[in-house]
Amino acid sequence: MSASIPLTPAEIHVWIASYDEITDERLHAAYRELLDAAEKEQEPRFYFERDRRRYLVTRALVRTVLSRYVSIHPTEWIFSTNAYGRPGIVNVQAKDAGLSFNISHTHSLIVLGVTRRRALGVDVENVRAREISIDIADHYFAPQEVAALTAVAPHQQQYRFFEYWTFKEAYIKARGMGLSLPLDKFSFRYHDDHAVEIAIHPELADDPARWQFWQFRPTPEYLVAICAERVDAQSPRLIVRLTIPMLGEQPFAPKFLRVSN
Repeated sequence: MSASIPLTPAEIHVWIASYDEITDERLHAAYRELLDAAEKEQEPRFYFERDRRRYLVTRALVRTVLSRYVSIHPTEWIFSTNAYGRPGIVNVQAKDAGLSFNISHTHSLIVLGVTRRRALGVDVENVRAREISIDIADHYFAPQEVAALTAVAPHQQQYRFFEYWTFKEAYIKARGMGLSLPLDKFSFRYHDDHAVEIAIHPELADDPARWQFWQFRPTPEYLVAICAERVDAQSPRLIVRLTIPMLGEQPFAPKFLRVSN
């Protein structure tokens, strides 16, 4: 299989799929043919059909999309996880090309980010699926974020919570260390309606200028945050596509709600 999409180190490609819309059993069967033995064993272990479908579409999405960038057949991808559970690529050809990915899913939507030679984290949340107790922020957010959250009007607090949460998730995923990074040791600040800035406690030994952030809503119900490492002080360009694995894709031009400088 030959690679079909160029991906320069200055780009990040984001792929979005809705697994609730992929109901064709023939397509599901084609997806299963792509999975390795462990993945085929894992799928039926999910109790609910919707969770089985999410798992199946997610694995097919990762395998088919990565094969668009490197001449590796979707069935031949080998994955591993680090000590913190972050998935990575084992295939030498892809590693030599600097290819890496990160993925997130929630309530029907899957978001996959692909890049070369830079750290990347993505997160997606459904901002309407459930009511969040703002008390959660007291346990997980930095004091500055808690103060900013409680300062907004009550009807805006739910959405502001998810703004902070998706940014935080994207950052810890880009760092590749999961929740071993204390969520209250870094915070996000808004200087106006669109600009976002991260502040990082010295204990985390990280430079805020190292990271670029974006946030957008692919639909009114979902909020996506992207965190990407700046390489040579250059901010990468995002290219977003909507896709159904093995059927096709179309470009999507997001309206960015917040972007870091």
